[in-house]
Amino acid sequence: MTMNERPATPADPDARDVRSPRPTPYPLRPTIPDEMDAWVVARPGPISSGPLEPVRLPVPAPGPGEVLVEVEACGVCRTDLHLAEGDLPPRRPRTVPGHEVVGRMAAAAPGSVRFAPGNRVGVAWLRSTCGHCRYCRRGAENLCPFSTYTGWDADGGYAEYLVVPEEYAYPLPEEAPAEKLAPLLCAGIIGYRALLRCDLPPGGRLGIYGFGGSAHLTAQVAIAQGATVHVYTRSAGARELARTLGAASAGNDTDAPPGSLDAAILFAPVGELVPVALAALDRGGTLAIAGIHLSDVPPLNYQRHLFQERTLRSVTANTRADGRAFLDLTSAHPPRVTTKPYPFAAADQALDDLAAGRFEGAAVLIGRREAPA
Repeated sequence: MTMNERPATPADPDARDVRSPRPTPYPLRPTIPDEMDAWVVARPGPISSGPLEPVRLPVPAPGPGEVLVEVEACGVCRTDLHLAEGDLPPRRPRTVPGHEVVGRMAAAAPGSVRFAPGNRVGVAWLRSTCGHCRYCRRGAENLCPFSTYTGWDADGGYAEYLVVPEEYAYPLPEEAPAEKLAPLLCAGIIGYRALLRCDLPPGGRLGIYGFGGSAHLTAQVAIAQGATVHVYTRSAGARELARTLGAASAGNDTDAPPGSLDAAILFAPVGELVPVALAALDRGGTLAIAGIHLSDVPPLNYQRHLFQERTLRSVTANTRADGRAFLDLTSAHPPRVTTKPYPFAAADQALDDLAAGRFEGAAVLIGRREAPA
């Protein structure tokens, strides 16, 4: 062991949070290395310009209340693409993206007792909130003006290690492959919040516009809850996937539904679809926009798009309560998670394929120690 190498932190079993999973025999590295491989957003711009750059970085040390996580897998989210291309303004230079992280607790700061070494944990988009503002006090921590985000304000999971405040990490099950768990941590959670925000009535008719990583999980939750789901997307492959998952119909993104919709969710970051979705709503229906970025929305006609108490809502991040509720739901009723795995060294290709729509479902980077030999 060199002077700078750090041994994995031993657990204090008497102090661990009762919500924590039991210690597991996962073979952590005997020592934590000084450096790690990672990808950073070096020059935000079109994905064809190569905004991602592979680098060597120091392995971060956990600060007070934080744990160090060795990454098993990291989902590739459209938000990562927005950050790489500059649609989402960088908050710090050369950020490591990635916020759908499945990994193992490798070390902890003194006083961090929620997880034991080897425990499987999930790291999601929401990284911290102040806990004191009026939004946090009323249970709307996703609106906290002091909130920070994984892979935007702090380095994320396109790396071999990352640190996270332990109270913002999620215990994850051992039995599921990391590749199938990763998309649940943003695509799944934000889709679940969008489903709540669209006020879909029991047994109602839901329209889903865009059908990628988040939408294909949300559709399954809605169908399991008794909804009739209609999917609208430009991708023929995504339409086929939607039918396979139980959608009542699947058409092009500008097609009219077979009947008025009780609610709709817009997953595609395409502002031109806002009036299309609003026009498809029945009286009293709600459209929820699930993305962090949206192209410009064209002018709306009040009578056609909003009158008769139609509602237009945004979805801003999620609360930890959303995350716990969704992960509990998927534990009881596991969804079919459609993934496209990429080796860690192909993170730039994964984002390029996402931008071009070359796969269905969700892309996932497989950590170096998880990749097949």
